[in-house]
Amino acid sequence: MVVLRAGLCPGLTEDMIQLLRANGIRTVVDFVSSDLEDVAQKCSLSYKALVAVRRVLLAQFSAFPANGADLYEELKSSTAILPTGSPSLDQLLDSGLYTGEVTELMGAPGSGKTQVCLGIAASVSLGLKQHVLFLDSTGGFTASRLYQMLQAQTEDEEEQLEALQRIQVVRVFNIYELLSALQELRDRLSQQVTNQVTRDSSTGPLKPALGRSWSFVPSTRVLLESKEGNTQRAASLAKSPRQPTGIQVELDIGNGDVLEPSLVPPTQGL
Repeated sequence: MVVLRAGLCPGLTEDMIQLLRANGIRTVVDFVSSDLEDVAQKCSLSYKALVAVRRVLLAQFSAFPANGADLYEELKSSTAILPTGSPSLDQLLDSGLYTGEVTELMGAPGSGKTQVCLGIAASVSLGLKQHVLFLDSTGGFTASRLYQMLQAQTEDEEEQLEALQRIQVVRVFNIYELLSALQELRDRLSQQVTNQVTRDSSTGPLKPALGRSWSFVPSTRVLLESKEGNTQRAASLAKSPRQPTGIQVELDIGNGDVLEPSLVPPTQGL
């Protein structure tokens, strides 16, 4: 929801915004749905000026028809794909992480969610020379482990330091701070989040722990599960707008080895 601010459109001044806010009008929706005659009287503003502002706001924020070809060209020009550093994980995600989308890694505690995120952060920062914002909600971010991953990829200490400097860490302490941070990043970055899993019963299927409302937010969802051995993990595609669900790859989060993907029947209930 767009908040009214100075410069949003011609004629919308700071003085006008203050008067509107004093009468409970804070957003574009509030403004265009208000009775402008009533607003003009309560705010001591020119009715003609209010009508002109509303006309411009409606032109800027109303929905207009667009054809598929134009939308596709816009998508190609505005979307970037960031490799994760793992060829098989990239294959699972159809080439990597897509900007403007949320990719979710879900799994039980100890399934390797944080390790995978650290590996992706190291790869994007070192290999692509891109900045990374790591939102840590559990205290699981470990700088020493990240440094080990960077050392495994390059022996150049200067490159390691530069990669570390491109990774910023923000600790969020509740779901509201997390969602607020994600909202600020929306449509500007590729976003990856982690989530725990739960069951309706002891024998029920695994499902995301944040509930039904959250389940519609991620564009892509990957389930991580432990396998035999301390570092073996199975990564299964549970949701994707581009790939068939059920594809699985095996990861070794200890040394970065990734085995070839294998098709398996999709897990029911995710």
